Amino acid sequence: MAIIEPVTAAGGVVFKSKDNSDPSVLSIFRRGVWDLPKGKLEEGETIKECAVREVAEEVGVSALPEIIFPLPETYHEYEQGGIHFGKSTHWFGMQFPDDVELTFTPQTEEGIEKVSWISLKKAQTLVGFENLSKVLKGFEQKYRQHTT
Repeated sequence: MAIIEPVTAAGGVVFKSKDNSDPSVLSIFRRGVWDLPKGKLEEGETIKECAVREVAEEVGVSALPEIIFPLPETYHEYEQGGIHFGKSTHWFGMQFPDDVELTFTPQTEEGIEKVSWISLKKAQTLVGFENLSKVLKGFEQKYRQHTT
């Protein structure tokens, strides 16, 4: 039986909407698939600190998004360099403050080629991983509760 090395990560479904219409979510294009910004927890930081830091780093902005509500956690396993990892990712619904001017610069050292606002409906069909579809479905439910 292989030993699974645990990894803790956090990220966000960053959203914007006008007049409670269907939201757009901030998506990243990395290694040939659409993804959501996330990354590994660093020593000494909280899960929430990790989530906002990773989102800001991966989309290349200095402003930190604000956590609006928690989302379901995901888990997946992968192999890298002969090591088997089990990654738990904590997700949050987030928004950037309204008064912040945003210009995105993809974090190319993480393999990110594009950063784009995509409608939630379209993002649900574009994301390249099944667990992200579940994250977006959970986001949609929380968003509806949040806006009604």
